Amino acid sequence: MSDGYVDPSANTEQFRAFASSPETTPAESPSRLPLVLGAAVVGVLLVAVATWLILS
Repeated sequence: MSDGYVDPSANTEQFRAFASSPETTPAESPSRLPLVLGAAVVGVLLVAVATWLILS
């Protein structure tokens, strides 16, 4: 009973073609720079507020 599905791991050539097809390549992840900068700003603000509360 064939359902028309071809297993790409059946042989090396089919697997390489499957693995290099554009459908299976992962999309580029967005840059994490804004997240890191935002976390740094929040950290600096928290330290500044804590220092201000301690000294006042």
